[in-house]
Amino acid sequence: MSQLGIHSGEEAPQGTTDYLARTPSTSGSNTSTTGGNGQKPSGPRFPQAIAHRGYKAMFPENSMGAFQGAVDIGAHAIETDLHLTKDGVVVLVHDLSLKRCFGVDKKVSECDWNYLSTLKTLREPQQSIPRLQDLLEYLGQPGLESVWVLLDIKIDDDPDVLLSTTAKTIGSVPTTRAWNDRVVLGCWNENYINVAKSYFPSYRFAYIGFSLPYASRFLSEAHSDVDFNLMQHMLVGPIGARFISKIRKAQRKLYIWTVNEERWMEWGIRKGVDGVITDDPKLFLEVCERWSEKEKEQVGSGSKRGGQLKNIKMHVNAFMLQILAVVFIWAYWPRLATKGKKKQCTEGPMTVV
Repeated sequence: MSQLGIHSGEEAPQGTTDYLARTPSTSGSNTSTTGGNGQKPSGPRFPQAIAHRGYKAMFPENSMGAFQGAVDIGAHAIETDLHLTKDGVVVLVHDLSLKRCFGVDKKVSECDWNYLSTLKTLREPQQSIPRLQDLLEYLGQPGLESVWVLLDIKIDDDPDVLLSTTAKTIGSVPTTRAWNDRVVLGCWNENYINVAKSYFPSYRFAYIGFSLPYASRFLSEAHSDVDFNLMQHMLVGPIGARFISKIRKAQRKLYIWTVNEERWMEWGIRKGVDGVITDDPKLFLEVCERWSEKEKEQVGSGSKRGGQLKNIKMHVNAFMLQILAVVFIWAYWPRLATKGKKKQCTEGPMTVV
């Protein structure tokens, strides 16, 4: 297992702010307190390896195989997606539809858990749909206390129903390390974040998105418990650099998605982000292991012509994606930003502390 990864039986840092990756102002990021041999790792600290839908590069996404595979290779955290079944079970599926992953032309919300539990992924090795409960029970085992979870709260479900059910699910699973030290709730707009805060008052949250102007509202003191989970390409260039500086000044965490190319992984290391969300956490840990001050200087200066050309291509690709994101925001943002607007309710929410 990578020295930069999590190790069974390793003592975990205390408290969420220590548990998650540290900021560059405290010498970079790495939640591991010791290496596999019991010695503190030497050299720079690195962003944490966050397994996107588990170890997606090797296993069907959002499956127990993918989650276990990510832990086995040393990932610090697991990123996964939440949806609700027809009968109110929180399941870990990215798409609203079952078509892409399971070959069934139905929506998750149209099916009950008994039916969904019979489905197998189209991709080998075939896997079943897991519930949030299944993942938490796995991570609740002794020796896995250091692994944390970044939840992607999808906006397809009613926020009160989804988040209240999620709170009940998390509260029902025993753990030796409090879940509010191990679970971060990611939301795509302010409405969902505000609802999430009512059900999870002692947890941390993350704004997921690609609009930096919209993200800036979470820099306020009113949202001091909100970190940032942003599309990496939106942070390339001077505007992105300024926003990263604002995040640091506000003492928040920054996670970037979805990073699968080695040069973009190196970019994340240079920028001192707190976590790299990737389909291939093993590759990212290997990139971290190879990193040295000499490589850092070469990559940062672009001293070789080949490196310069690759950097130009990277920035051109990032610029094109930024243009596409602006078009998407212009076309769909009013609907995305207003989804999940909380309705007035007469009863107080069930909370998880």
